[in-house]
Amino acid sequence: MLQQTRVEAVKEYYVRFMKELPTVEALAACEEERLLKLWEGLGYYSRARNLQKAAKTIVSVYGGEFPKSIEELKGLSGIGSYTAGAIASIAFGKRAAAVDGNVFRVCSRLEENPSVISDPKYRKYLEETLSAVYPKEGSLCADFTQSIFELGALVCKPTSPVCLECPLKGLCRAYQNGTQHKYPVLPQKREKRLEKVYVFLIETPQGFCIRRRKQGVLRGMNEFPSHVVEFGESAENILNEWGVYEFNERKREKYTHIFTHIRWDITCVWVQTDSAPFDTFALDEIEESISLPTAFKQCLKTLDNE
Repeated sequence: MLQQTRVEAVKEYYVRFMKELPTVEALAACEEERLLKLWEGLGYYSRARNLQKAAKTIVSVYGGEFPKSIEELKGLSGIGSYTAGAIASIAFGKRAAAVDGNVFRVCSRLEENPSVISDPKYRKYLEETLSAVYPKEGSLCADFTQSIFELGALVCKPTSPVCLECPLKGLCRAYQNGTQHKYPVLPQKREKRLEKVYVFLIETPQGFCIRRRKQGVLRGMNEFPSHVVEFGESAENILNEWGVYEFNERKREKYTHIFTHIRWDITCVWVQTDSAPFDTFALDEIEESISLPTAFKQCLKTLDNE
């Protein structure tokens, strides 16, 4: 859950998730729709699917016992070098570095290292260099990993490092030379692609239409039917293509949703019709048991005050 997410954003999800799926066997056996509902709002839904794939492997291959070696951990779905290092060192006391954003920041400032942090060679260098100076196997390995995490989060901050409180200031070249603001060296940002999107709340006597996305961002997730707008297309054109010819448009709302490399400028269109071009669900059922990414769930606000 902490991959690409802040601790504060995760806390409530973690408690709810563990209450419903307290064992690796329970996670492995969970229906995907329920799994995604528990994950709803955390984003990057492939993480949830990979988590369950890993659980199934642990149950079927390892008899429900979590593997302890770096090599075995990396063989589990969704676990790369960073997560494998964190698990191996924190949970199992192994001499294995976990290189995340905080670690990149601390180490690049210590050395005034000009390497771009997205360079795989730099990650490998840090993993090998740090692992070599870890304590002997045992609980101190966990302390070592978490101490660097905390140093980056609380002291060696991105824009306002508290250098005078840092226990490593005597070793830090960036502090000595006043170059903290230059490190770490970040990759050049890619400009986000802009897409204009219609999202339709199609209300019928049976409920609201929902379908599975078959392509593009959020592929495989539930959605209120949506369409990336081409030049000249109208909401009526799109509804007609779906076989909806007679409808009453109730309301439109605009909002924006940001993905890693895409920005959606969304127009949510609420229409009422007797025909249902897709599967329908009651509003209560959607709220309780249908997983919807935030990009689409925001559309429900269109129904407010009506």
